[in-house]
Amino acid sequence: MAIAMASASLATTLPGLNKAFEITRSSVASVAGFSSSGLKAPRSCPLHGQRLSSSRTVIRQASAATTLEDGSQSETDIVPTPKVIIDQDSDPDATVLEITFGDRLGALLDTMNALKNLGLNVVKANVYLDSSGKHNKFAITKADTGRKVEEPELLEAIRLTVINNLIQYHPESSTQLAMGVAFGAVPPTQQVDVDIATHVNVVDDGPDRSLLLVESADRPGLLVDLVKIITDINIAVESGEFDTEGLLAKAKFHVSYKGKAIIKPLQQVLANSLRYFLRRPTTEEASF
Repeated sequence: MAIAMASASLATTLPGLNKAFEITRSSVASVAGFSSSGLKAPRSCPLHGQRLSSSRTVIRQASAATTLEDGSQSETDIVPTPKVIIDQDSDPDATVLEITFGDRLGALLDTMNALKNLGLNVVKANVYLDSSGKHNKFAITKADTGRKVEEPELLEAIRLTVINNLIQYHPESSTQLAMGVAFGAVPPTQQVDVDIATHVNVVDDGPDRSLLLVESADRPGLLVDLVKIITDINIAVESGEFDTEGLLAKAKFHVSYKGKAIIKPLQQVLANSLRYFLRRPTTEEASF
């Protein structure tokens, strides 16, 4: 019953994705029982401007005939890796959302409207170009409070809404996204071995907190699941960043135990718990 309620809750948050969640219900069902109060805004969270390290799993980009924005086809066109980054660290007053898909992204007005339908305000937006393409960044707050998003369920809803829109308006991206199985017309041509792709590391980040780095194969509900596992062993999640990069998800969380950095034995417990869950995301009822 708890599983059904959790799935229904997340599907209600994302009315436009009900059909997709019917396809992936078994994956999303694992959010059941989550009762954390959410991610807290950082007290002073210098992250040294670092992104998570790139995956040790080599995933080749798809090369196939694809439909470009102008409707033309190119047999040699290489589809860039889509990236959706939810950043809770860089702005103390807003959740920062960054979307990258090579140089293919338009104005993303439909994405902004979809975020408003989730009860969010886009208070600031900008675009910049670099060697990896066009980056669209949005500063988002909750419409009812004017504050940044802290609930993991709503952060996951933002992520899935953006990915759904990305696939809808750029169908070729579905071949590069794990979510393409659920939301896209064409599923990804590559598959990630979750055992090989999963990496968990915990390092000291001062006397009052630790830095948790997680990388694994992406799937719906993953952000909520990660926070639930962490909080289930009484570790507090203070802030973080969650990156969707093609078939992979990369999380960076500032964590603490009773207001202090996590000691080595508890770091090992945390790492082992996450590795076990991520490599075995579901359990058959018959095994009980």
